[in-house]
Amino acid sequence: MTYTCIDIADALPIIENNANIVDIRDLVSYDNSHISNAVHLTNDNLQTFIDSTDKQQPLIVCCYHGNSSKGAAEYLASEGFKEVYSLNGGFSQWSAMFPDQCVMGN
Repeated sequence: MTYTCIDIADALPIIENNANIVDIRDLVSYDNSHISNAVHLTNDNLQTFIDSTDKQQPLIVCCYHGNSSKGAAEYLASEGFKEVYSLNGGFSQWSAMFPDQCVMGN
């Protein structure tokens, strides 16, 4: 299994088609703002997420700038997720392009 790096513009239709979004940034950054409907994924909830999430649904991994998400996307693909993407530009680019699609707090 593998993953695909995806530009933000290409991620939009996938997100609108009920993709799962995971945010792997630290909790403070996530709480400050994150993509709407993104799940904060940490080492503490990783296994629960893997066990309880539909692996057939597209999965988009988001980090700060699109670098750390590659390793996480590769790992999640190896855990059986069928369609995994790493978001190029990460949350910093997403929030600059789509501030109205970001939320604060949990």
